[in-house]
Amino acid sequence: MLFILALQLFLPLMLIGWLAMAPPRSVAGFWIQTTATALALLTLALTGLWLFPPWRTPYAFAGLLVVALVMGWRRRSPFGSRWPFGWLAWGLAIAFTGLGAWGTYQSTTALSGRAPQAGTVVELAFPLKSGEYLVVNGGSHRSVNAHLMTLDASTARFQAFRGQSYGVDIVKLNGWGLRASGLLPPEPSAYFIYNEPVYAPCTGEVVAAQDGLPDMQIPQVDREHMAGNHVLLRCKQANVLLGHFKPGSLSVAVGDQVSVGSHIAAVGNSGNTSEPHLHVHAQQAGTATAPFSGTPLPVQFDGRFLLRNDRVSLP
Repeated sequence: MLFILALQLFLPLMLIGWLAMAPPRSVAGFWIQTTATALALLTLALTGLWLFPPWRTPYAFAGLLVVALVMGWRRRSPFGSRWPFGWLAWGLAIAFTGLGAWGTYQSTTALSGRAPQAGTVVELAFPLKSGEYLVVNGGSHRSVNAHLMTLDASTARFQAFRGQSYGVDIVKLNGWGLRASGLLPPEPSAYFIYNEPVYAPCTGEVVAAQDGLPDMQIPQVDREHMAGNHVLLRCKQANVLLGHFKPGSLSVAVGDQVSVGSHIAAVGNSGNTSEPHLHVHAQQAGTATAPFSGTPLPVQFDGRFLLRNDRVSLP
């Protein structure tokens, strides 16, 4: 968490401050550094986990970048050359060109994750109500969806959980855009999504259900029960898993028929979860011994294919 904070806070502030206070003297060097800084900030905005600081922070960085651009242009020497002069100036120009190339590649691939992979896209209703929600993992590229690592066939342990590869993780935000009271509070109840009611996103039958596993204290995880307390629904298009429920909250059992909007459970922090959130994924049927091993399928909620840092606001 500290590394993420350093990357998402200190790196942007360092780049912005550098441009404002010590800009290159040459015109080319100035615009190379400005462009590279903007692309690096865009990459962090798209791929970063904006849980703390909140999701609005990249917009603040964009405003600061505009201010830095004006300050840096005024501060640079009016007698500066058109091109960098000297080995240090050229070295910095080359380094920032590399940073810009990295930012271009990373932001482009992150944006490509907004399009689902070719094939069946499962249409679901959003399984939560009333509030503002943030997508932590979602999309079709690994830079915005960590679940896609389980598509790596060379790693044997991923095969049993391949069905989650297009999974979506969701947290709830308060009015300030924060998802918890504090930076990383250990109690699950400090997270605003905790105990939030979960509703069926599709009409179907409950084919698997588990309850009674304890909520984990943050940052402890339960790797023996990856989905924690969960429900697996057999819907028309696919099997749909909803997981990490609060113990004792399930209101359905195996064999029950559910309709869109039927109450299922409440969000908790059971299973392999770093903090309370709702996990949803769709897949083809797995095996009896590995029910989450089916072919993964991308999902849309109410017609939206959700990407990391997307928000869903419900009245």
